[in-house]
Amino acid sequence: MKRVLFGLTILLALYACGSQETANPSSNATDAAKPAENTGGYDPNRGEGKFKDVVVNPKLNATLAESGNKVYAVKCSSCHKTTEEKLVGPGWKGVTSRHSAAWILNFITNTDEMITKDPKAQAQLEICLVRMPNQNLSDDDAKSLYEFMRKVDGLQ
Repeated sequence: MKRVLFGLTILLALYACGSQETANPSSNATDAAKPAENTGGYDPNRGEGKFKDVVVNPKLNATLAESGNKVYAVKCSSCHKTTEEKLVGPGWKGVTSRHSAAWILNFITNTDEMITKDPKAQAQLEICLVRMPNQNLSDDDAKSLYEFMRKVDGLQ
């Protein structure tokens, strides 16, 4: 049984590192970000996806953070803790200081492309050994989830 699980883990890691064709980013702009232009270059500070120039309010939007807490409870809490402790995926404490807002928003809305292209996402996959599934988050859900992450990181 251990050999089968080990073999599946290796196959999963190989799949995650393989190349895949990329689609053009969506052209739907949000009020917090502009869609990225597909220039062929990769920016590791923002990742791969439609979020480019994300403007973050220095003050926490408590209403948005509460909405993000609800998204977290339904879609994220089974794999992520709000502490530094790893569950299935990494803990969220400090995530907004380790990654830019654009990177986080692109990762949670464009998971497959990010794991395919981003070295930080690939390194996390090597640690966790489980590929994060695409949760099909709307842009609004993603922004509220990001605001909840800011609250988890102590912003009030």
